[in-house]
Amino acid sequence: MNQRIYVQTEDETAFVQSIMEHQDTLMSIAYSYLRNQQDALEAVQEMTCRAWIKRRTLNNEKAFKSWIIRILIYICIDEQRRRKRATPLAKEDMEDSIPASWMISVDDNRIAMESLLQKVKPKYRHVLLLKYYNDMTLTDIASILGKPEGTIKTWQHKGLQQLRKLMRNRRDWHDH
Repeated sequence: MNQRIYVQTEDETAFVQSIMEHQDTLMSIAYSYLRNQQDALEAVQEMTCRAWIKRRTLNNEKAFKSWIIRILIYICIDEQRRRKRATPLAKEDMEDSIPASWMISVDDNRIAMESLLQKVKPKYRHVLLLKYYNDMTLTDIASILGKPEGTIKTWQHKGLQQLRKLMRNRRDWHDH
């Protein structure tokens, strides 16, 4: 496989090809944020456009993958914000719209975990999503987020602490 990255180029096809080499990773990350295949695909497409427009701002081609992932994360965050503004459903309304038969589904734990993750502080949530949903190393995450690895380890630790606390609170709530 040709690992040549075409960043400082006018050849749009070659540039898109460089992005497509990371398509599986990009789709996985977008899906972990947006939880919808179509939205994830649109986010990757938007990232490709933004990266093409901003390609001259990347000085180190070795940082290409981290750079496009960072752009993708910002797009996903923007989409999450847009969704919040567009659908300000009250929590009670959401619970009423879920059939009781779904409450005991096999996916209940995954859905509950995703719901709890949304309550974790964003910078910690990014680390947890990239680490546990996308199997990235802390070194890769540090590179993507542009932070020292020690900071990423701290954020991972604090994010897991928050998640544990939220899980305990949820359990306490269900026990009553």
